[in-house]
Amino acid sequence: MSILLRSFAWLLAAAVTFATLGPPGLRPHSDLGQDGEHALAFILVGLAFGLAYRRRRLAIAALSVVLIGLLELMQFWAPGRHARLEDFVVDALTACLGFVLAAVVDWAMARFGTGNMTSESPAE
Repeated sequence: MSILLRSFAWLLAAAVTFATLGPPGLRPHSDLGQDGEHALAFILVGLAFGLAYRRRRLAIAALSVVLIGLLELMQFWAPGRHARLEDFVVDALTACLGFVLAAVVDWAMARFGTGNMTSESPAE
């Protein structure tokens, strides 16, 4: 299950990276507005990585905030894109919220006896 979660997390991160740096016309749009779209995308990224890398959740969360900042700065060189502090704040906070949700899911599964998902491979 861990390899599936990790694959999903990295595919999601690649999709968010493309949506952030790719041509604006190819970016998906919804009725959520720009901040809502950012929040949804990054809460899912945080949740996916939080579930995929349980034992390193805090380190991965910190690295995610740094990489989100880097992704925002890379928009300076992407045609038609604009780097904004507000986007970074929304993206970083919602990614961290996703990591918190992953911790809550782990706690709930441990508390209510569905510990199957909480075990990780020894190679970690």
